[in-house]
Amino acid sequence: MNIHEHQAKELLRQYGVPVTKGFSAFTAEEALTAAKQIATPIRVVKAQIHAGGRGKGKFKEKGSGDKGGVRLAKSLDEVKVAAEQMLGRTLVTVQTGPAGRVVRRLYVEGTVDIGRELYLSALVDRATSRIAFVASTEGGMDIEKVAHDTPDKIFTMTIDPATGLQPFHGRKLAFALGLKGDAVKQCGTMIQGLYKLMQEKDLSLLEINPLVETKQGDLVCLDAKMNFDGNALFRHPDIVALRDETEEDPMEIEASKHDLSYVKLDGTIGCMVNGAGLAMATMDIIKLYGAEPANFLDVGGGASKEKVREAFKIILSDPAVKGILVNIFGGIMRCDIIAEGVIAAAREMAIKVPLVVRLEGTNVELGKEILAKSGLKIVPADDLADAAAKITAAVKVAA
Repeated sequence: MNIHEHQAKELLRQYGVPVTKGFSAFTAEEALTAAKQIATPIRVVKAQIHAGGRGKGKFKEKGSGDKGGVRLAKSLDEVKVAAEQMLGRTLVTVQTGPAGRVVRRLYVEGTVDIGRELYLSALVDRATSRIAFVASTEGGMDIEKVAHDTPDKIFTMTIDPATGLQPFHGRKLAFALGLKGDAVKQCGTMIQGLYKLMQEKDLSLLEINPLVETKQGDLVCLDAKMNFDGNALFRHPDIVALRDETEEDPMEIEASKHDLSYVKLDGTIGCMVNGAGLAMATMDIIKLYGAEPANFLDVGGGASKEKVREAFKIILSDPAVKGILVNIFGGIMRCDIIAEGVIAAAREMAIKVPLVVRLEGTNVELGKEILAKSGLKIVPADDLADAAAKITAAVKVAA
């Protein structure tokens, strides 16, 4: 689960991490009121969407200005104009895709005298099963590009959970960032807050880009991005309350209601698979045969007939889907149950796109028999390669 920048900064503030003074706003009048509470002569008005690259983004609509989703306002009038130009408009960035995201809220904050821009993040390192801090002196830039072009400028440090965060970790990170004097002590205090936040709120990612060292020698977080472990949200009702469903795909929201793992993609072949690994393999082989998957959909190891039916509804609600591939390996899940679910969904929804079904595992012969006797236009497949070949060919013919 993701949250907005203004929400992330409030969490940072609660954990003693330095951020600029700012307020969220849902209208131009609220933005103006927020700006009046900020002492700095220049304010920053930021579009709040779940995507990066806002400053370099462009609005689709005319009359939105050409300054992107992050703007400096030198007067109260400029704050109001920026808010009016952004609210309700569609911002397109490198992370939103061509469809963009509608800006429904803003964040108005003060400015600081920037001396240097740094990069700092904390994440769960799967290779070591530890929390890792990643830092770079090249803040404000695409960190992936920095890592690719100048890997020597990326510093990584993992924290042993047996000992936890120690004072030397903060000093080590500060020296890697080239900090001196009081900034070294500030870095240690900040790292303690970030580590505690990661642990207590079950974050999977915390990114601060840029982390600024001001001309006065102070550290300030100018931007913040947080991702939370969805499996741990039951422990954090306060975090769940921050969820903004308008920033999420409606199909993904519907899938979550039925305990389905669904991610919308850009292809034309809808996939329904049991098991995340098998789902990834299914998407890979679809691409191998020259087509593109329309989604990742894992119905889980013990899906019911009703759950399968809901999965079909979600797949078919995507107008881009031109064919469906069902790939089930029956272990805990029985193939006959899947077959019954497929038939129920096909009859209820009058599926008009090609449908290829590959079943293997528990009760596979019974499942195939049920499909064969259904009277529906369901194409059986013997294995995964056969299924991919048949669905890609059927979609090309239909096109």
